[in-house]
Amino acid sequence: MDGVRVERDGDVLVLVLDRQDKKNAITDAMYGALADALESAETDAAARTVLIRSEGDTFTAGNDLADFARANAQPGQGPTNVRRFLTALTGCTRPIVAAVQGKAVGVGTTMLLHCDFVLLAEDAALSTPFVNLALVPEAGSTMLLPATIGHARAFAMFATGESVDAQTALSWGLASKVVANQDLAAAALAVAAALAAKPLGALSATKHLMRNAEAVLAQMDAESREFAERLRSPEAAEAFGAFMARRKPDFSQFR
Repeated sequence: MDGVRVERDGDVLVLVLDRQDKKNAITDAMYGALADALESAETDAAARTVLIRSEGDTFTAGNDLADFARANAQPGQGPTNVRRFLTALTGCTRPIVAAVQGKAVGVGTTMLLHCDFVLLAEDAALSTPFVNLALVPEAGSTMLLPATIGHARAFAMFATGESVDAQTALSWGLASKVVANQDLAAAALAVAAALAAKPLGALSATKHLMRNAEAVLAQMDAESREFAERLRSPEAAEAFGAFMARRKPDFSQFR
């Protein structure tokens, strides 16, 4: 579908974000395509590893805010595929490799916490500006990010929304390797292919032992409830309105 390509390279299932004119911002329909691919991989014997990458100079600008604002404005409606994608990502039994160049905003960073091998290009910049949009983090990141980099660093990323560069992300444990931009695609595919040659049963069991998926999903439930409430708040209306109008939001009116 538009914005997502699903390809096969040997035993590697490759999911490509390709919406370069919008900096690979993810729409609800794109989440649906990604969820479909991950769900199908669970019963596809030929899909032994998953590689997530993107085209262009940006991994992803995060959620397409205009798309989400339109969906949320309709009574009884709202984005429907985000949770499907995050659930499929959390429960994926295949090793997941991610290749990240440029900015990885919001879910572009939080999805990496579910990946098993993360390669960053030298220009990668990870950010989680949820609070800046009067929202709360998602994808189980309020559990996974502090567990990975510690409470102080995680809170700083969430509260300030400032970017973390590739070398810092590597030193904090957010990435497995940093490579030159021109080498990223080939290096990521090589890692995914090497993992595909391993015994899948042992890799899947190792993934299961390393992380309690049920606990992550429970945290996602708590985040989703708070996210939905924040999305309907006057603060969020001001944040989204300011974003659309390209002005600085004014939160001082809210007590």
